[in-house]
Amino acid sequence: MTIDLPTAFRIRHLRDESPTVRTFILDGALHAEPGQFVMAWIPRVNEKPFSLVDDAPITLTIARVGPFTEAAHRLREGDRLWVRGPYGRGFAPLPRPAVLVGGGYGAAPLAFLARRLRAQGVEVSVALGARSARDLVLVERFQAAGCSVHPATEDGSLGHRGLATEVAERLLDERPDAALYACGPEAMLERLARLCRERGTPGQFSMERLMKCGLGVCGSCDRGGLLVCRDGPVFSAEQVLGAWHTSPPAFGLPLSAGGEGE
Repeated sequence: MTIDLPTAFRIRHLRDESPTVRTFILDGALHAEPGQFVMAWIPRVNEKPFSLVDDAPITLTIARVGPFTEAAHRLREGDRLWVRGPYGRGFAPLPRPAVLVGGGYGAAPLAFLARRLRAQGVEVSVALGARSARDLVLVERFQAAGCSVHPATEDGSLGHRGLATEVAERLLDERPDAALYACGPEAMLERLARLCRERGTPGQFSMERLMKCGLGVCGSCDRGGLLVCRDGPVFSAEQVLGAWHTSPPAFGLPLSAGGEGE
C-alpha cells in the first residue's frame, strides 16, 4: 500500500553512521520492496527522495549535504518527519548467490536488499566503498544480516586500498554464478554494468537523478527516455548503459541518502 499524502511519523531512534551521515528509525511501517524510495517532507523546508534502508520500521539514512538534510539532522528523537510512498521499481532478487556493491551512500538501499536476501537463505557478499574508514556506512547492519562484508577505502585505512569495483571483480571471480546488485556514483555503476555485460552476469543497478514529484509526472528525472522515479530507480545493465549515452549526467547526490538536487 502506498501513502500518497505526506504522513507524520515520530522519530523513534537516531544513529550516527559517520560525522555527516545519520540513520533515522521512525515509529511506523510500510510495505515496500528493496530499492524503492519515499519522499520525506519537513514543513517550511522542502521535500526530498530517500531510498528505504528498511520498511518495518521505516528507516532512512541521510547524509548532511544541503539545506533539507541539514534541517533533517537538526531533528531529535520524538520529533516528526513526514513521509509518502513507497515509489518506484525496486530490486527483483534472484535465487542465486549475490554480490552487492555500494559506493558511499549507495549502501542504503542495499542494506534493505541484503536483509531480504538473507531471509531467503541467499549467500550475500558485500563490497562497500568510501574515501576512508570513517566514511563507510551501515557496515554493522550488513554484518548483523549475516553478510560477508568487504570494505574498500581510497586511503587504505580499512580493507582493500582502492575502489569497491575492484573488490566486486574479485568476488565475482570467486562466485561466477552470482548476481550483482549495485548503488552508488554513476562512474561506478557504468563500470559494473559493463562488467556484467562482458561476463554475462545478471545485474541490477539503482540509478540516481534529480527528482521532484516521485510520481512520474514532472519529468525532472528523465534519463534517456526513462523516468527514474517510475521506471526505476532500479535498472538492468543494458538500460543503464543505454541511458548513459542518451542523457547528460545527473546532478546532485544519490537519493539513497543525500536527497537529490540540494
